[in-house]
Amino acid sequence: MSDLEQVLVDYLDGADAVFLFSPSGSFYERFEGLEDIDVTIVATENNLGADRFIELPLAFENVRDQFRFGLEAAVERGYVDDGDSVICTASVFKGDTDTISRVRVADETRSGLYDLFVNSRAEPDVVRDVFELAIELGRKGQKGKPVGALFVVGDAGRVMNKSRPLSYNPFEKSHVHVGDPIVNVMLKEFSRLDGAFVISDSGKIVSAYRYLEPAAEGVEIPKGLGARHMAAGAITRDTNAIAVVLSESDGMVRAFKGGEIIFSIDPEVY
Repeated sequence: MSDLEQVLVDYLDGADAVFLFSPSGSFYERFEGLEDIDVTIVATENNLGADRFIELPLAFENVRDQFRFGLEAAVERGYVDDGDSVICTASVFKGDTDTISRVRVADETRSGLYDLFVNSRAEPDVVRDVFELAIELGRKGQKGKPVGALFVVGDAGRVMNKSRPLSYNPFEKSHVHVGDPIVNVMLKEFSRLDGAFVISDSGKIVSAYRYLEPAAEGVEIPKGLGARHMAAGAITRDTNAIAVVLSESDGMVRAFKGGEIIFSIDPEVY
């Protein structure tokens, strides 16, 4: 038994559940037979055929985001309850499982990350596709230069009613969807111009070049963030949409729901 596994056995005393984040098959096999404790796999795919499996919608590089998503999903599904002690294992250095954390399930361990992907108006795959587009745009920019972009996803009818056009809408009579590689190329080109993209629950591109008009009073964003982030906070507060913002100034991708930033991703390290 490896040193890590021995430490894990010691940690198991008094634990209510074990969450293995993207483990190898051999690592999982050592723990799936544990008595009196449930083992859950949290990964992008269930390659190990685990009975308890939580799918990560994105391969979150930040381990904290992985843990939060897994814990929130587990609470939602009844795998764990508030107050439970959960052992979480993950890989921080791109290889074998190398990190162990013991987490007490409580309000402070949850950020709304699971709710963002699973309980939004938009379909989970649509939310994932928008994030992947924003992350790719953040990595490459536009012709090597950093760009900013704002994607408002879901509840498109109300979003359109709370915005106005800045220019001709190139998607007005189209039926294209985010996630299509050709469409994504178009979106990257249009991101050079001002305004938000509006995307329906099912991923249809409803509009580009929208100026969002909800009042920003009461919306709080961190210092240094600008008009795109303020608009994202206001529109998600006043509708059931979510918003994904690529910041031109610091290159971060941030997600808004209910007027608040839920989490952020650095495209350069994703």
